Amino acid sequence: MLRWVISEGGDSLDDMRLDKIEPDSPGSGEVLVRVRACSLNYRDQAIMTGNYFGGRVYRDQVPLSDGVGEIVELGEGVTGFSVGDRVSSTFFMDWEDGLPNPAAGPALGAPPAPGMLQELVVLPAHALIPMAKSLSFEQAACLPCAGVTAWNALMEGPRKVGPGRSVLVLGTGGVSLLALQIAKAAGATVIATSSSDEKLERVRALGADHTINYRETPDWGARAAELSGNGVDHVVEVGGAGTLAQSIAAVGFNGEIALIGVLTRAGDTSPHGLMLKGASIRGIFVGSHKMARDLNDLIDRHNIEPVVDRVFPVEKALDAYRYQASPDLFGKVVISLNGDE
Repeated sequence: MLRWVISEGGDSLDDMRLDKIEPDSPGSGEVLVRVRACSLNYRDQAIMTGNYFGGRVYRDQVPLSDGVGEIVELGEGVTGFSVGDRVSSTFFMDWEDGLPNPAAGPALGAPPAPGMLQELVVLPAHALIPMAKSLSFEQAACLPCAGVTAWNALMEGPRKVGPGRSVLVLGTGGVSLLALQIAKAAGATVIATSSSDEKLERVRALGADHTINYRETPDWGARAAELSGNGVDHVVEVGGAGTLAQSIAAVGFNGEIALIGVLTRAGDTSPHGLMLKGASIRGIFVGSHKMARDLNDLIDRHNIEPVVDRVFPVEKALDAYRYQASPDLFGKVVISLNGDE
């Protein structure tokens, strides 16, 4: 089988290689999955360049947390799955339900966990969930990290999105576009930002009610607050330190900023602007298996199709990394390992 590997201590695409090896067999409680598609996240760029938590990988590592495929073999004692089932990875292998906790287990795609960018992978059965029924492999591969992150930001915690609520999404990456789609399915009003008028036209086609070109409107936080009527109820903050001050300006009374991103590292991170509004910041680090299943239910009920920007064959995985890091990105980049049958 083919698999991509980041070499021990690697910090660039030059340290990734395509190997051909014999697959492992599943042990007790494990399953063997034929991977059909994977998707890239910003985290995967950080792991590949040695800028993720813990620095460079300390062993040879198969990358990517997000993958879907079919079960081809069951290990001893596995129940609830059958050979041929279409399944999805979960970002945290051991986080079944409940609040964030230290027992959530390792996250796929970084040591000590396995990664999904390989034709066959052995995983604990409890680390898999059924795939969304309405999606192709390429579409479903977009959900384990970005989709569950967007779901957690909007549908978990003390404030949930619904009719009469407003949502601000930043940019047009995978988390933001999936948050837009989830929010619209829940009946909310969505405001979207981008530096590209062409991309803003595309997000309007996806259902965004209002758009802001942040290059033309540097104080886009105040503009978002104005467009929402009285301040935004939910801000999906994927930018990080460089955008947080504007997100605080955008959020309304009793609103919530879902803090997700690290795309920008420098900026004003003072939370004092939240005080008079009684607003809050909630840290988001993907989510649980239950959140993933709830997201799949919403996807199937509302016929939501994740936005797949480009699909690359497995042999061109390095090109997928390059494109995912480019300013042309709109939605998700997928790597196909044979695709749908």
